[in-house]
Amino acid sequence: MPMQFSSHTIECPQSSIDPNGVKLKMCAKRYTAGGNGTADAGSDGLTLLFAHCIGAHKEIWESVIERLFSLSGGRVAEAWSFDWQTHGDSAVVNRETFERSPGRAHTGVTAAEWAAGVSAFIDGPLAKGKRLVGIGHSAGGGAMVLTNVNRPLRSLPFVSLILIEPSIIPRELFYQEIEERVSTMEFIVTATESRRERWRSAEAAYTWMRKRVPWESWDERVLRKLTVCRDPLSRFVPPLTADLKEHGLEGPSDGGVTTKLDRKLEALGYTDVESHFLAPVELGRICDSVPVHFVWGSECLVPEFVQRALTDGTEGRKATSVSTVDGGHLIVQENPDGTADAIWKILSTSTLPPTPLGKL
Repeated sequence: MPMQFSSHTIECPQSSIDPNGVKLKMCAKRYTAGGNGTADAGSDGLTLLFAHCIGAHKEIWESVIERLFSLSGGRVAEAWSFDWQTHGDSAVVNRETFERSPGRAHTGVTAAEWAAGVSAFIDGPLAKGKRLVGIGHSAGGGAMVLTNVNRPLRSLPFVSLILIEPSIIPRELFYQEIEERVSTMEFIVTATESRRERWRSAEAAYTWMRKRVPWESWDERVLRKLTVCRDPLSRFVPPLTADLKEHGLEGPSDGGVTTKLDRKLEALGYTDVESHFLAPVELGRICDSVPVHFVWGSECLVPEFVQRALTDGTEGRKATSVSTVDGGHLIVQENPDGTADAIWKILSTSTLPPTPLGKL
């Protein structure tokens, strides 16, 4: 029986950037295996929470989630995947708020603010009493770490954290090579702001991306999820739905298709260095209270000295495990099966507490 899903919208905490009483929304999907393949979410089954990288969307995880259900034999009860407030469906529902909040043009939504939205979900009724595993890729890894901020160690919500190619760095290391870091950041921002974002059809978008970096190296299933759109010119039908539900693209009223994610807001995500600095500090605080696992790509772009710093026990940052998956920084998109296998190995070989260690 195919994987089942339901869509949800979570209200985020009030931000000082937005008008009083106006709050951003965060869109999410809950996935279950369907049939008899899913454990009861209220039993000992695990609830997996997924956070994507900059430029992606919640459905980018679907191939990973589907494989995890097939591997877990019912041990995974459910999975939740969240759209950053500027990405995917969240970008659509928040568009009017962004227009009413002039400050957003300068700040976008930081990874720390995304973390606050995920934290609101964790504290709500949909996650109450469940054995949560936080899984984040790139900036999403940092966001998942930051959901623990301001929580007492005895009240941390996770039984485990899995950080996949986390794009976080101790502040002092960033400033050691400040010129190179800033140069790289400026290059990415310029490339993002000038990138094409409109095509005549979803199929044209797919064809264009298939021949270009970084999409040319993506798994076929993942790229098709990005380019699915409710578009009469497209023949693509997504694996999980039969109604051409949009994922990464939408069909504006003036014709063609465009990305839901505004490229200017995406570019602001790359300049959000403060969230990248805060996450290693938080790691040092929580590592004795929650198992933290790192997964890196075999062609990882994160320098080895940064990887070592993120698992520096003298700073309290203790890795429960470190593993490698074939692929580059975007291993979730390039090698979803390998990523799922690495996650499942962690879940199946680790002794996960019945409740978060902080609550024992």
